[in-house]
Amino acid sequence: MRALQTATLLVATLGAGLMAGLFAAFAYAVMPGLARSADRTFVQAMQHINRAILNGWFLIPFLLPIPLLVLATVLAWNGHGRVALPWVLAALVLYLAGFFVTSGVNVPLNNALDKADTGDDHRTAAARSAFEGRWVTWNTIRALLHTAAFGLLAWALFLHGTAGVV
Repeated sequence: MRALQTATLLVATLGAGLMAGLFAAFAYAVMPGLARSADRTFVQAMQHINRAILNGWFLIPFLLPIPLLVLATVLAWNGHGRVALPWVLAALVLYLAGFFVTSGVNVPLNNALDKADTGDDHRTAAARSAFEGRWVTWNTIRALLHTAAFGLLAWALFLHGTAGVV
């Protein structure tokens, strides 16, 4: 049981860390870099990124932590990892909040940008304007949520690892 708890926490922590890193990289490097580009370049780059990211390398670490955190909560509740339970629960709440920001705000903005009419410079500028500010703001929020979840999970993993050690 303890090995399953450890593995569950470890993989959930890795997944949360990968998502925190991805969203943070967009916040401090990708979007500031693209902000310096022309409207058509910005729109095309984001369209290509948003299409390319829909793959297993993204979806597995994005989706897998959710059931793992639920399992980690159940295992901590019933096992020796109770000392980590509040931290796992807090991480689950933060991770889910970040997940809902992604699915409720960023993905719809991505989809709208993908369907945007960019036939001329004016429409391209309008598509960018409707997308960029909101997307950047909500990406920063989800980066902070996933980073906080990662930190809490790292602490929970530490507490779980030291539980019962004399």
